Amino acid sequence: MSHAAIRLIGFVLGLFLITLAISMAIPMITLMIYERSDDLSAFLWSSLITFICGLLLVMRGRPETAQLRPRDMYLLTTGSWVVVCIFAALPMVFISHISYTDAFFETMSGITTTGSTVLSGLDTASPGLLIWRSMLHWLGGIGFIGMAVAILPLLRVGGMRLFQTESSDWSEKVTPRSHVAAKYILFLYLGLTGGGTLALWISGMTPFDAFNHAMSLISTGGFSTSDASLGHWTQPAIHWVAVAIMILGSLPFTLYVATLRGHRRALLKDHQVRGFIGFLVFAWLAVGTWLCLHSDYGWWDAFRIVAVNVTSVVTTTGVAVGDYTVWGSFSVLLFFYLTFVGGCSGSTAGGLKIFRFQVAATLLVSSLKQLIHPRAVIQKKYNGHPIDEEILRSLLTFSFFFTITIAVIALGLSLIGLDWTTALSGAATAVCNVGPGLGTIIGPAGNFSSLPDAAKWLLTIGMLLGRLEILTVLVLITPVFWRY
Repeated sequence: MSHAAIRLIGFVLGLFLITLAISMAIPMITLMIYERSDDLSAFLWSSLITFICGLLLVMRGRPETAQLRPRDMYLLTTGSWVVVCIFAALPMVFISHISYTDAFFETMSGITTTGSTVLSGLDTASPGLLIWRSMLHWLGGIGFIGMAVAILPLLRVGGMRLFQTESSDWSEKVTPRSHVAAKYILFLYLGLTGGGTLALWISGMTPFDAFNHAMSLISTGGFSTSDASLGHWTQPAIHWVAVAIMILGSLPFTLYVATLRGHRRALLKDHQVRGFIGFLVFAWLAVGTWLCLHSDYGWWDAFRIVAVNVTSVVTTTGVAVGDYTVWGSFSVLLFFYLTFVGGCSGSTAGGLKIFRFQVAATLLVSSLKQLIHPRAVIQKKYNGHPIDEEILRSLLTFSFFFTITIAVIALGLSLIGLDWTTALSGAATAVCNVGPGLGTIIGPAGNFSSLPDAAKWLLTIGMLLGRLEILTVLVLITPVFWRY
């Protein structure tokens, strides 16, 4: 890797840190509004440290001749997530007086929009800390969308090339015009956050809680301002608004842009969107009916509670209404399966993503047809596009390493001393960026604070790998990457 490329990566990281330092002004303003000046110094010092470090990286200026190649992008993508987390953890250390391990875990959980937490007593926590946690979700969500649209297709990671469709005239050339895409997506993201805040406020939340939850839900993050998560609010309207925001955050943002640019049916025509919505509605009806039959809930209440919890797990948000693990072994196993599904590609959601299941189903059907008609030439298509060898290779590689990563992390957690339920669900929830796991320790009613430090660091690695589609990070540990 050339010296100029490293300087350019450092310059970009410096800009990220300066942005992070400036964004700490929002928690400071919040603390002043709530007259909590005791916590003000924590953000002031954190902002100052972050700003100085960012300034040192930027001061040397942008190298004129340097161009970032795809291989440099891998380092930039992973480096930006790690470096931002290192500095974003500082306010939590200063305010909560928790260890840096806990602070880094919480921050990585925030910035990767996972939603696993080590903090308790949120109902009485510092308003500055609460809004900072929600902001980490929000910044991580918009950061990932930008990366998924502009960078991942370049790196041949994740299968985003499937979604450079005719429904958007700029998506075929997303790289040269990425600034246009970024502008549209940023305004959309801000608009959806503002609309979500207003809807939650009207439904019965305080403006502060509404703003926090809007940032958390649109980014499919899952941090709440209460230990009981969404279960703290009993109003059905709040629950349905939360479901709507989670779904909006899980749809492809490129299709929103296409809709705004005149392609009115872009969302409706997309196979991925239709499959995702169809799957959610089917799951709501099936599990809601089952819960009604096996509990004291009326059908509509059961349907509402299931809609929130199922949508939360499928979209990898991680908020909860009640503890679904007490519904019985069927629900435990079902929610474990739902952990892997994920939202749409090019959204803030994590997981395997719905399109991979659809492509796999298309391949299965074509293979069965080939068995019946061995001589037939069967064209494999998805969303109107042929599924070429490169997409198949990407799908297979990602799915394999996704499974292996969860298996290795789960094995590591059990080696540290965790029971198999906590180890397996913890590994799955970290890599899929869902939030709560299963069992009494890390389930919807618990948190991650009691886990050993080694387990927290292992889960932190899992969150990063899952958010950056695994291969983006794994390529950095190959000797050939550093050889040239």
